[in-house]
Amino acid sequence: METKYIFVTGGVVSSLGKGIISSSLANLLKARGYRVTIQKFDPYINIDPGTLNPYEHGECYVTVDGHEADLDLGHYERFTDISTTRANNVTTGRIYQSVIDKERRGDYLGKTVQIVPHITDEIKRNVKALGNTGKFDFVITEIGGTVGDIESLPFIESVRQLRWELGKNCVCIHLTYVPFIAAAKELKTKPTQHSVKQLQEVGIQPDILVLRTEHHIPQDMRKKIALFCNVSPDAVIQSIDVPSIYKVPLTMHEQHLDELVLRKAGVTPEGEPHMAPWLHFLEKMDAAQEVVTIGLVGKYVELQDAYKSINEALFQAATYNDRKLKLKFIHSEKLNQGNVDEMLSPMDGVIIAPGFGQRGIEGKFVALQWCREHDVPTFGICLGMQCMVIEYARNVLGLPEANSTEMDPHTPDNVIDLMEEQKSVTDKGGTMRLGAYECRLDPNSKVAKAYGKTTVKERHRHRFEFNDEYRERFEAAGMNCVGLNPETGLVEVVEVPEKRWFIGTQYHPEYSSTVLHPNPLFLDFIKAAIAYGEEKKH
Repeated sequence: METKYIFVTGGVVSSLGKGIISSSLANLLKARGYRVTIQKFDPYINIDPGTLNPYEHGECYVTVDGHEADLDLGHYERFTDISTTRANNVTTGRIYQSVIDKERRGDYLGKTVQIVPHITDEIKRNVKALGNTGKFDFVITEIGGTVGDIESLPFIESVRQLRWELGKNCVCIHLTYVPFIAAAKELKTKPTQHSVKQLQEVGIQPDILVLRTEHHIPQDMRKKIALFCNVSPDAVIQSIDVPSIYKVPLTMHEQHLDELVLRKAGVTPEGEPHMAPWLHFLEKMDAAQEVVTIGLVGKYVELQDAYKSINEALFQAATYNDRKLKLKFIHSEKLNQGNVDEMLSPMDGVIIAPGFGQRGIEGKFVALQWCREHDVPTFGICLGMQCMVIEYARNVLGLPEANSTEMDPHTPDNVIDLMEEQKSVTDKGGTMRLGAYECRLDPNSKVAKAYGKTTVKERHRHRFEFNDEYRERFEAAGMNCVGLNPETGLVEVVEVPEKRWFIGTQYHPEYSSTVLHPNPLFLDFIKAAIAYGEEKKH
């Protein structure tokens, strides 16, 4: 069949959950046997979110091909089990950069370069690039921001043009918010009407409306919205708050969103989506009664989206281990020798979070020393693994000034350092090791046993590395380097085998954890945390 294009726009307010709706629709279409992919268009001028502050933008997600992407791509992967790439996340910055590069090369033959048609043509080219591969039946494109934003206008104009070009192969879904005014005890439809009107003013008539709401929207109100917005009544769907985002595909299917989309795209829906593995996960999630308590030690804990993939990987692992996850965020800047016992002793397991820079680093060392000495299951990820190495060097190897050259360029014991070939690179994005790399595991290690294999491929996002010159001293003192990159020999995984579970990974295993295929390391970490929690009770 010809590739069908689905556009998801948002109105009224941002952060409505366009990514969750897009992911849920992709989940349902995939469960019906269609080949699906999703892409996100972000209207900011940064080339990618790699240099954005997590406080503003939440976590930066990394794709297998090393692209730093919006956190929505994490939702796409967790919901669909498909790997995204650079092609699945495009920013205004990348569009403009591409057009300006072409202009400098003379590709436009001296023409005046304008937003229409040159910028819009470049956007359309990116929209259709995935479809042109012939690999997909459906390409879902989420347009970031809200209708009416100045930044989004070129994207919206591109969607308008594509509607005409693609004909029946194009479906537009508009997501809006229906607020509940507590004083009047009423739901209000006006913001939705205005939002759709704005969309119509720029030439787009939505096919389907999805209404985000905290309260049930009565049928007559939905009919009123349909009437005012030129949408058929069966194409007005409510997306009411649910206890878990993983239930959204079910609520969408109950209201026939997948069938609606198929019909609007000229496809006759047949049968039901195959949801058995997804339902199995939800059943385990609902059945879990006992709790596993995990402490996450990091410096961005005020904003939980900063560690979105870790939160979700832990939740998935807890669910498959028949536990409810109780995740405690512990600010590393506020952690010290005086309060560490009180903060960490209630935990069944501790995650030392990734990050960059000096701020909050000493709190991570305090947490690691306490966890190591009290033999609490501990998982260090990226900078968390580097902190494990530094703490071990200081307190076990007897190198009190050991550090990373990121924190102290003049440390006498640079147990974490830049790789030689990166030292001359000054471009912020250029020194990063990004994307999926192979890692060979020691067959006798806990990590290899957790994965059930000795070769894995996981994603990286970091500049600094374990300094191999210290490796023998670490291993002699009980910290083993059990995962190596086969090409470079760089150390990727460390563990202290005499402890219950004390493991650090230079890579980010959370990025590859999905609902249907949770990451084995998180499963094993949660298993160890549950066992430790049980021991503490007796």
